[in-house]
Amino acid sequence: MTADQATIDYYQSKASEYVQSFDHGHSRHLDAFLDRLEPGAEILELGCGGGRDTIRMIERGFTVDPTDGTPAMAKEAEKHIGRAVRVVRFDELSADKKYDAVWAHACLLHAPWNDLPDILSAIRKALRPASLHFANFKLGNGEGRDLLGRWGNFPSADDLENVYAAAGFTTLSSEVYRGKGADGTMRDWIAMTVKAP
Repeated sequence: MTADQATIDYYQSKASEYVQSFDHGHSRHLDAFLDRLEPGAEILELGCGGGRDTIRMIERGFTVDPTDGTPAMAKEAEKHIGRAVRVVRFDELSADKKYDAVWAHACLLHAPWNDLPDILSAIRKALRPASLHFANFKLGNGEGRDLLGRWGNFPSADDLENVYAAAGFTTLSSEVYRGKGADGTMRDWIAMTVKAP
């Protein structure tokens, strides 16, 4: 697996500006996902950004392991949540049956499409049996860079369903919705909650 250096460089150089541009509340799908979990469940958060979702998880009594693939972004998150944030890229995920859930809001969309099967296998390995995973993606018809130069995989909904199924996950819910990314482009997104075997 490889990380796109231009995407990492963007977040490394723009971390503070990026976090300030998303200064509103937690993600729209977070509470519904948390409602599916047992009280006090252990959650691995991938791509925590500025930590806004981390704060909400902690407020609701969950045990959270916030991570981000960019050192500068992890530092920004630490300022907001007041605790350590681990720097972990997708290709560095090595936990084994450690978590009850993996929350990956608007981050796996930066992975090269050919790397996604290995990343999903690592997420599945990190989860305890019958645990849950959330991710959302920008829909499209193939990989490329957005207006900010960040890499995106831009899959179809069917392609995502297939890659998750191949990794052993069962889809519990899937919602297509309109949303605007950091580059200002309005497009269709998909939010998926899946269950590990």
